[in-house]
Amino acid sequence: MGEFRQTVKELLRNVEMVVLDKPHVVRAALSAFLAGGHVLLEDVPGVAKTMLARALAISTGCTFTRIQCTPDLLPTDVTGVSVYNQKTQEFEFRRGPIFSQVLVADEINRATPRTQSALLEAMAEGQVSVDGRTYPLKPPFVVFATQNPVEHEGTFPLPEAQLDRFMMRLSVGYPSIIAEAEILERTRLSHPIEKIGPVTDAETIQRMQMSVRDIFVHEKVRDYILRLVARTRDSAHLTLGASPRASMMLFRAAQGHAAVQGRGYVIPDDIKFLAGPVLEHRLILNPESRLRRVTTQAVMRDILKEVAVPAGVSNWKSA
Repeated sequence: MGEFRQTVKELLRNVEMVVLDKPHVVRAALSAFLAGGHVLLEDVPGVAKTMLARALAISTGCTFTRIQCTPDLLPTDVTGVSVYNQKTQEFEFRRGPIFSQVLVADEINRATPRTQSALLEAMAEGQVSVDGRTYPLKPPFVVFATQNPVEHEGTFPLPEAQLDRFMMRLSVGYPSIIAEAEILERTRLSHPIEKIGPVTDAETIQRMQMSVRDIFVHEKVRDYILRLVARTRDSAHLTLGASPRASMMLFRAAQGHAAVQGRGYVIPDDIKFLAGPVLEHRLILNPESRLRRVTTQAVMRDILKEVAVPAGVSNWKSA
């Protein structure tokens, strides 16, 4: 793990030069990246959602494309289109921006449902189907999507099926006054993102992602994941609880977080740290709870308090 840890430290240091005062968000985003999961960044404008995704893409040495989603964006603007070549008298496929290793879909909820659905196959299977042909996407393929939860005019809320494709939903939040003063100073002449470069490459990231799959998860930690997910299905506040995919995503995200923390094994604190980002956007409140202004965040906090944390294990490294 020595080389792995060193690369993680360099990645975190690089990204935190751009995104100040948010180490927990950067850590969670990198955990999802190394676990091979997609991330939805949901927050108000101007809090560095896109910068976080760009900084990760640059730091990892992966190819990067950004799509600005608008209501007139077509699915072919994302996936690509077949164009007739008069010289060869054949149709040639011109690849769209989705053919990159890190794709940033900015303000994804401004795209129509038809265009949003163009991302589903790519996010789930790492491939794109156009005109009856399937084109694989070069790994590691990760989508970072941003959306503004405050503005509703001219937006199309993501359906549950697409929300479920995102491993995590993260909120960056406002910086502290001290951090904001530092931001003003750092951006006085140029933006910090112009000064960072890759600290690794895409091939190394792929090897790191494979290593993350080998992170050990104790059977009691697995049971803790299952009990948390099962409790969401029994909650009186929810119409829909978390699915088996949510269990798998929480399991993989915890492995990624353990690796980012420099451990070869998962502990219950990894699960507690990630339960909200991984599960909350998969939960659907019932009408009565919505009227009482109950939130999925509050429901998840209560579930974490109710479900007992596994104890009595002196060594999480072994079964």
